[in-house]
Amino acid sequence: MVIFFAVFFALYGAVNYYIFIRGWQAIAFITVLKPFYIALFLLASLSYIAAKFLESYLPSFIYDLFLWIGSFWFAFMLYFFLFIVLIDFLRLLNQPLNFFPAFIKSNYPQTKLIAAACIILISSIVILAGYINTRIITVKTVELILPKKQSSLNELNAVLAADFHLTPLNNCSLLEKIVHKINEIDPDIILIPGDIVDDKFDILKNKKIGPSFLKLKPKYGIFASTGNHEYIAGIDDALKFMAEYRIELLRDTNISIGDFFTIVSRDDRSSNQFTGKKRKELSGIMSDADKNLPVILLDHTPFNLEEAERNDIDLQLSGHTHHGQIFPLNFITNLIYEVSWGYLKKGNTQYYVTSGVGTWGPPVRLGSDTEIVNLKIKFE
Repeated sequence: MVIFFAVFFALYGAVNYYIFIRGWQAIAFITVLKPFYIALFLLASLSYIAAKFLESYLPSFIYDLFLWIGSFWFAFMLYFFLFIVLIDFLRLLNQPLNFFPAFIKSNYPQTKLIAAACIILISSIVILAGYINTRIITVKTVELILPKKQSSLNELNAVLAADFHLTPLNNCSLLEKIVHKINEIDPDIILIPGDIVDDKFDILKNKKIGPSFLKLKPKYGIFASTGNHEYIAGIDDALKFMAEYRIELLRDTNISIGDFFTIVSRDDRSSNQFTGKKRKELSGIMSDADKNLPVILLDHTPFNLEEAERNDIDLQLSGHTHHGQIFPLNFITNLIYEVSWGYLKKGNTQYYVTSGVGTWGPPVRLGSDTEIVNLKIKFE
């Protein structure tokens, strides 16, 4: 955990310093703006950290305010950084090539100020569009055929939903919309591969973020695995939340649903990072699983997909990637993961990675969908 936070704060500090310096240079000749700039920058860049580390001491409305400001700052930070890097790259190229037009070079201080204003305006418009996009929940239907084996079931109407990241940002209003969409599908079972919560149990309960889950009444129940944010927010709080709202959290175990199918669920790989305890090997979890039934695996992070293939998993369901969540980060997740979003088949094992129904950090989505996946499964 220490290494995780050390890396995070090092990167966060370096990027913010770079943005701050370039902004400071842009207003260099407007002395009156400098105190306001410092105050505003400190507020934006430190709000999320203050919210998370001082939550026990902050009034509820201050906590919410810091969370909103700090979360949106992540999005602004990304686009400010990308724009500034682009401008610095062009400046570097201009030194040998000298392609900047005269009106840019004639008044450099004014050019920098105009460039800063344009960056703020464009970023604001893009982020607003991304915020609106997060509230548009799409239902994607995926038809799958799994081996019937000895199952007495011919078909299954399932819902895959992951990465709720429930906080005062992804709040009861958003959860109510998600639950309404799921109930329209009328699923037999709901499968959640991690990252349901992203805040303390008491905060979520006090803000009534969670009771909407009680409106879900699938025939076979709601089953979930842990995600990394269950550990970041506190695994004990996550366990309390699941128990309160009748979500069966399966940790490194398997369960057979009648003589229909088997669910296998892995603890998230971050458990070692936060608790010092490694999750079980998939082969160990599968040792007493009923392989005579179709086997569905919940594993939050879609790494090492060949493990499922080696262990006779019929279908693996994952989340975590958000498919980058904010453009152009989807290009990075495409490089990191064998499948960043959508369907894949390797050998006899099928995989689906959902982009999620919530957001981490800024409630902003660009280049990815807020999705609930309706899995229409036939056993043949």
